[in-house]
Amino acid sequence: MDLELQPLNLPSDNPRPFVIAGPCSAETEEQVMTTAQQLKKLGCKMFRAGIWKPRTKPGGFEGNGEVALPWMKQVKEETGMLTATEVATPEHVELALKYGIDILWVGARTSANPFAMQALADSLKGVDVPVFVKNPVNPDLELWIGAMERINQSGVKRMAAIHRGFSSFDKKIYRNLPMWQIPIELRRRIPDLPIICDPSHIGGRRELIAPLCQQAMDLGFDGLMVESHCSPDNAWSDAKQQVTPDVLDYILGLLVVRSETVTTEGIHELRKQIDELDNSLMELLAKRMRVCREIGQYKKEHNMTILQTVRYNEILDKRGAQGSLCGMDSEFVKEIFEHIHEESVRQQMEIINQK
Repeated sequence: MDLELQPLNLPSDNPRPFVIAGPCSAETEEQVMTTAQQLKKLGCKMFRAGIWKPRTKPGGFEGNGEVALPWMKQVKEETGMLTATEVATPEHVELALKYGIDILWVGARTSANPFAMQALADSLKGVDVPVFVKNPVNPDLELWIGAMERINQSGVKRMAAIHRGFSSFDKKIYRNLPMWQIPIELRRRIPDLPIICDPSHIGGRRELIAPLCQQAMDLGFDGLMVESHCSPDNAWSDAKQQVTPDVLDYILGLLVVRSETVTTEGIHELRKQIDELDNSLMELLAKRMRVCREIGQYKKEHNMTILQTVRYNEILDKRGAQGSLCGMDSEFVKEIFEHIHEESVRQQMEIINQK
C-alpha cells in the first residue's frame, strides 16, 4: 500500500538537510540544558535526547525515564527548540505526550517487532505528532515499510524514515553497515517519504560522522539526526559516536548540498549512453544464457551434473581479478557473477528435468 503522508513542517533554515541534534541520553538536567543552549546558539531548531535507552545487555545505562521528561520540557520553554525522543511502548508514548514532546521516533529493535509496532500504533490513534521510524536491526525493507504502514494506518500522517544502518556479525569500518541500497529502494518505492540519516549509529565513531553526512546528502536524504553532547568523552552511553555542538556546526558547515532536480543537456546525453549500454548488457546476457542452455543440453545427453564446482570457482576468481583491473571492486564483480551463475543453473535445471 502507499503511505498517506502530509508534509512534516519542521523548522529549518534550509530545505535540506533539516537537522535534529542532542545527546544519546538525557543524563542530568545540567547536561541536557548545557547541550541544548549550545546547540540553540549555533542555530539548531530540534533537540533530541534518549529518555528510555534499549541496551543490548543489562547493566548499561537504560535512561532516566520519566524523571528526565521535565528537562525536555524546560529545553522547549527556554530555547524554543522542538524536542524529540524514542518511544518503545504505549506507556512511553503516553508520558512523552504528557510532557509535550514534539517528535517521537521508534528505534531499530522496536521496528523489527510487528507486535510492538502494532501496540505503538494503537496508542497513537487520534494523535497528531510526527513519528519517525528507524530501520529494523536486520536488512529487511518489507519489515521497515510494514512498521511504517502500521503507524500510518493509526492516523499518523507526518512520518519519516531514519536510516541508522544494519547490525552485522562481521564488523568492519562501521558500527552498523550502511547498506545504502536499502534506503535507496525505499525512496524509489515511497518517493514522498522523507528519509533521515543517523550517521552516529552507522559510524559508531565521531570521525566517521562528517563523511557519512556528506554521503547522505549526495544520495538525496532530507535530514540528519546527529548525537551531540556538551562533553562527549564523559557521556554515559555511546561516548565514542557523539560530538560537541561546535564540532557538529563545523561538520554541517562543510557539507556540500547538491541540487536534486536541476538537469542539463549534458546529463541527458550521458543517460542516453547508459541506456544504450544497458541494452547491450541485456543482449549479451541473453546470448550467454543461450550458450548456458546448450551446455545444459550437452550435460543432459552425457549424464553430467549441472554444478561443476572447479569451473564455477575458476569463473569467479577470473572475473573478480578482471574487475579489479578494470577499476571495479572484485567482490562486487564476483557477486554479479554469482547471480548470473544462479540463473544459468536454474535454466539448465529446466532443460535436464524436461521429459
